[in-house]
Amino acid sequence: MAKIYYEQDAPLDALKGKKVAVIGYGSQGHAHSQNLRDSGIEVAVAELEGTDNYKLAREHGFTPGSIPQAMDGAALIIITLPDEVQAKVYESEIGPNLKPGQTLGFCHGFNIHFGYITPPAEVNIVMIAPKGPGHLVRSEYEKGGGVPCLVAVQQDAGGDALQIALGWANGIGGARAGIIETTYKEETETDLFGEQVVLCGGLTALIKAGFETLVEAGYQPEIAYFECMHEVKLIVDLMYQGGMSYMRYSISNTAEYGDLSRGPRIITEQTKAEMKKILGEITSGSFAKEWVGEYQGGLKKFNELYQKDYNSQLEQVGRKLRKMMKWIKAREV
Repeated sequence: MAKIYYEQDAPLDALKGKKVAVIGYGSQGHAHSQNLRDSGIEVAVAELEGTDNYKLAREHGFTPGSIPQAMDGAALIIITLPDEVQAKVYESEIGPNLKPGQTLGFCHGFNIHFGYITPPAEVNIVMIAPKGPGHLVRSEYEKGGGVPCLVAVQQDAGGDALQIALGWANGIGGARAGIIETTYKEETETDLFGEQVVLCGGLTALIKAGFETLVEAGYQPEIAYFECMHEVKLIVDLMYQGGMSYMRYSISNTAEYGDLSRGPRIITEQTKAEMKKILGEITSGSFAKEWVGEYQGGLKKFNELYQKDYNSQLEQVGRKLRKMMKWIKAREV
């Protein structure tokens, strides 16, 4: 069983009276910066002048500066930049300004685990990965609660890496809910697997295949949309609250029997074999290499795949139907 830390195990002492630098004021960056500040920690934000995130940081009462300015004298440097840009920024601005004894913090292990960033031996390398988006990390903190976090120590140069990481997690509210101990390897590989096989890749492919099957059989696209896309949230919310058992308790007997008897015909042993293949691509580093290469090559395949789905019948029908449902506060991009 995983080790879980709570507030009594994660004192803020390791960060009290010290400066924390947050590199990037995006989804996670804004939440970590504000929560740490509200926990009594000095926070310096680094963000590009003129950007929307720069303006937002100013609106939130920060005075964003350059990366060297934010890092100067910081005990903990939290990098919340997108995975694909971290290595370049580290090489040009973070690495040259890193001092022995400082602690580098990440919210996802991608660049450290796959070796795109290799800090010197004289610094701590830690990770706090909230299991929720930044807006939830912020809103739950403001309510007096917190989002569960993962904690990992990759390099303990000063003997205090875990204490600093736990203090960071406590400062953003994670200790109120629980901080689960993991490793950079486990967090990175399971996170990528979940995104590709279930949460994003698997789910969107399943929805598209179901929608297309009904439309190709002659059913109206609007009806297919409701059955294969819109109602997914209803089922996911039930599982979110109480797992598969609560979902099955809440639906009709007909739906439950169809779930139990037909689901295994969709997700077969062949599907699971492909999942194992994808996991192998993740653990070997081949997916990371592919993604970094795609980004460096101008995102041609990425953009082609994105546009194909963006212009699909499923998405076009969805944009029309969501205008009918004012309560969902539709957000179109």
